[in-house]
Amino acid sequence: HKTNIAALSKATAALEKGATGFLQTSAGAKLRQLTVEMELSAADRDILSAFLAGGSSYVPQSGQITGILKQMQDTMEKDLADLTAAEEEAIKNFEELSAAKTKEI
Repeated sequence: HKTNIAALSKATAALEKGATGFLQTSAGAKLRQLTVEMELSAADRDILSAFLAGGSSYVPQSGQITGILKQMQDTMEKDLADLTAAEEEAIKNFEELSAAKTKEI
């Protein structure tokens, strides 16, 4: 998730500056992959696909692309936080169980 979040952050920053050359970078490749893998509305997926296919000739209206990317990033950051919290809880539970079993022995 961290790599995907970083790629989305780079893509959003580049677009906000008006640069579309990032589509040729690894961040652009990751964005194409995320467009396929993430759960998006059909409209958002179509807008992103048109942008990725058209590159610099596609001009998003009122920041649609950056808005979609920011929404994707927010979703991924929330998912990462949820996964991290679940992992930390599992570690805590394991350590408590391990300590209890060690005490029994």
